[in-house]
Amino acid sequence: MTPVTWLLAAIIGLALGLLGGGGSILTVPVFTYLMGYEPRQAIAMSLPVVGLAAATGAIAALGSRTLPLRAAVVMGPATMAGSYAGARLAVWFDPRTQLVLLGVIMLSAAAAMWHRSRATVAWQATSRPHPLLVVAIGLAVGVITGLVGVGGGFLLVPALVIVGGLPMHQATSASLLVIAMSASAGLVGYLGQVTFDWQVVGIFAAVASAGVIVGGRLAGRVPAARLQQGFAALLVVIALYMLVRG
Repeated sequence: MTPVTWLLAAIIGLALGLLGGGGSILTVPVFTYLMGYEPRQAIAMSLPVVGLAAATGAIAALGSRTLPLRAAVVMGPATMAGSYAGARLAVWFDPRTQLVLLGVIMLSAAAAMWHRSRATVAWQATSRPHPLLVVAIGLAVGVITGLVGVGGGFLLVPALVIVGGLPMHQATSASLLVIAMSASAGLVGYLGQVTFDWQVVGIFAAVASAGVIVGGRLAGRVPAARLQQGFAALLVVIALYMLVRG
């Protein structure tokens, strides 16, 4: 790993800790375009990185008593089932098609972050959570996780607030545990399909996990709106690059 990839691993962890999701979406482009791994291998290798980094953040949230386990238990198994299914379905997709799909998802994530940063009214938690809708969203996000190697926090956080009835800070913590569960199931789905460079995965995951801890401690001390806007702009640039390359 070069100093640039070390830095990017730390940034991915920081973004995950600060925003509760979104940072992990950069892992596949880093593995593919900077480190030279084949697209499907990069997607599979991103999952243990995403999973370990998210689990680190979830454990920290558990220690600070901001992790609502009940919500994660409701959504987590659905995302795991979807992620495993997505990983097994990946064999039917051309690897370049997976990258194009990831590029489209990155643009969607950027739009969601930008809208969230500009919103004048915060998401309102429903007074009557909808468990079945939470499960359905978790299943859909899980499929995306397994297919293109992203955590899906940009979808999970609003879902946990709007239809799960959680306050924002708890939704952010719960999304980390759900992402960790989903990524683990996706990893299992890819075993036997691709080869893993476990040394690189371990180092990258360790640096990203350290970034998550730092990001979690900085959350609330830095202007979230500016962070979201800057990260959204970065996602647009990378996504357009991926789509142009095909």
